[in-house]
Amino acid sequence: MPKPVLISGIRPTGKLHLGNYLGGLKNFVDLQNSDKYQCYFFIADLHSLDENFNPKEKPQQILDVAADYLAAGLNPKKSIIFVQSQIPAHSELAWILNTITPLGELERMTQFKEKSEAQKNNINLGLLAYPVLMAADILLYDAQFVPVGEDQLQHLELTHTLARKFNNKFGQTFVEPKALLTKASRIMSLTDPMKKMSKSQPNGCLFLDDSPKVIQEKLSQAVTDSGHEIKYEPQNKSAISNLLTIYAALTEQPIKILEEKYAGQSYAEFKKDLAKVISDSLKTFQKEKKSLTSNKKYLQEILEAGNQQAREKSQAKLLAIKEKIGLI
Repeated sequence: MPKPVLISGIRPTGKLHLGNYLGGLKNFVDLQNSDKYQCYFFIADLHSLDENFNPKEKPQQILDVAADYLAAGLNPKKSIIFVQSQIPAHSELAWILNTITPLGELERMTQFKEKSEAQKNNINLGLLAYPVLMAADILLYDAQFVPVGEDQLQHLELTHTLARKFNNKFGQTFVEPKALLTKASRIMSLTDPMKKMSKSQPNGCLFLDDSPKVIQEKLSQAVTDSGHEIKYEPQNKSAISNLLTIYAALTEQPIKILEEKYAGQSYAEFKKDLAKVISDSLKTFQKEKKSLTSNKKYLQEILEAGNQQAREKSQAKLLAIKEKIGLI
């Protein structure tokens, strides 16, 4: 029997941070290595166009994400790694799905409201239609599973809705995918633990390329909670709970064990140990990425091979979809 298809992607909008790694990339590698799925991992460059960007930087950003994928452990012999914009079927299916998507469904999306608030001078149609393109990314490959963070669950629900609506209207065509939530799906800012870690707040963000010295400095300046206990209590101790989440995710130790280990110790001692854990965890990744980024031709070859496989799969699906709606 063929393995169930799993798909996900990361936007090329600058350097990846620890939240991207623990909420997505590390999980991608674990899912690939489980040998349970046929994995498709793409670079979501079309999705990255809905915010202000420099066209001259975009090609390098795409290659950087490819290097991040490979350095983290994605293997082109096990997973299909490709660039979204190089597969025309994504945009074509997105338009077809647009025609059955109620405007109200898009306007109620939490991420649309948040991004509109964050970029008031650039509230574009791409922001609104983002979930429809995401649905196309998924449905085009008959994906049964999608690893997502909690902030993408609402979008995945829309994918379900559109798949069901299309199937009811035109006949069985799409698989309705299931979400695979990661254990550390929301890594928060070091400076504001009520907000997700984001490159827009660099002081509260641990980038995957940060040196051990920078990691140590950022953690030493990270906000802490009142009291001295190192306990996981997200409601009352959001800052230390976030740091415990990071520690547990990187070491694969239960949080309860970490609480026992650091009972009676200070926040400063805990932060110092966590800085070393993070630096050690990223050492191999950083070494691999440095080697990969110096070999641009190799990265391009990997992406083109993946693009070709994705084109073949998506084009066959798109032809079947067009036949259902009377375009061929």
